[in-house]
Amino acid sequence: MRENDAMDFPLQTYALADTSAIITPALLIYPEILNANIKATVRMVGGDPNRWRPHIKTAKLLAVVKDYIRDGIRQFKCSTTLELLTACEAGAGDVLVAFSMVGANADRLLAIAHDFPSTRVSVLVESESQAAFWLGTNVGVFLDLNSGMNRTGIGEGCTPQMLSLAKKLGASFRGLHWYDGHVSSVDPAERQRMAFEGYDKLMKVVAEMQSAGILIGEIITSGTPAAPYGYAYPGFSNASFIHRISPGTVVYNDLSSLRQLPGYGYQAAALVLASVISHPNAETITCDAGHKAVGVDSGVPNCAIAGHPELIPQKPSEEHLPIHVPAGVTAPAIGDKLYLVPRHVCPTVNNFDQALIVDKGKVVAIEPVNARGHESPLALQTA
Repeated sequence: MRENDAMDFPLQTYALADTSAIITPALLIYPEILNANIKATVRMVGGDPNRWRPHIKTAKLLAVVKDYIRDGIRQFKCSTTLELLTACEAGAGDVLVAFSMVGANADRLLAIAHDFPSTRVSVLVESESQAAFWLGTNVGVFLDLNSGMNRTGIGEGCTPQMLSLAKKLGASFRGLHWYDGHVSSVDPAERQRMAFEGYDKLMKVVAEMQSAGILIGEIITSGTPAAPYGYAYPGFSNASFIHRISPGTVVYNDLSSLRQLPGYGYQAAALVLASVISHPNAETITCDAGHKAVGVDSGVPNCAIAGHPELIPQKPSEEHLPIHVPAGVTAPAIGDKLYLVPRHVCPTVNNFDQALIVDKGKVVAIEPVNARGHESPLALQTA
């Protein structure tokens, strides 16, 4: 089954009245859909925006972070100093840099925290050497636990290490971070089983820490695929700590998240406008949105085409996206515009310097993708 099978992306939802002045490929963002996606996630967490700490690696735009804040979400996650800076400039109340910061990266984070004292900035650690850097600063600390993803964090069976770190951190210790991004199977029952099994392990750690007299202020779990199960897990309800889920993709959504989370009212809110530039043979057209425009890290096909489920994107190169045209289907002509729904929207947004904001078929604004890429390697010297 292709990734866009059983999905409906009506062209009338996304089509622009006039594309003649738009240089392609272009990132299009639809604020009405975006805001509906934010509201849908707040509904998922029982109407309590305090239960959601969205990761802004997807959102990237200062304007979108402000949309979150307008809807009552003031706590965020991010991965880079540029994302942290964007969140602080938007007026975020609480930001966790959910990434191991060392060397000049840690120095820069500390400088941003100093410049925005009204934003509570925190960081992840998994070792004593990392923890020692933050002692005596205004930066809070979460312990990063390895949920089984085996990417970062303190592994299972290392509770004594966690106890020692939490005690040494003292008042700087804020809580535990459990990112279960590997819980991504399509079958909801299997995802819930995997997620709950992980949360059971996490709660054993919590019980041991609490028995040792350590106060846990917050526990953060659940990226997009596990988000409903993080909120639904019984052990997180009426607990002595604040529990928050942290999906970020849901602000825009993509083919993957829409398959993983049906029934929540989500729609794709960020598309790429592309132009057909070639018709190399009877069964192929090519558009100008290669993997420098639409992320390909989640596999091929890397997108679907709104209004054209019959067209099948093939493996892209840097600038070109060939598309298979089945026999009997009329191929779009050279110069025609296509609206591409990414399979993975996060790296797709990161490909663009600017986004066109679309309302009722018209471009109403151009917004910078503020947190695209990374800060200058010498940001401390230029700040």
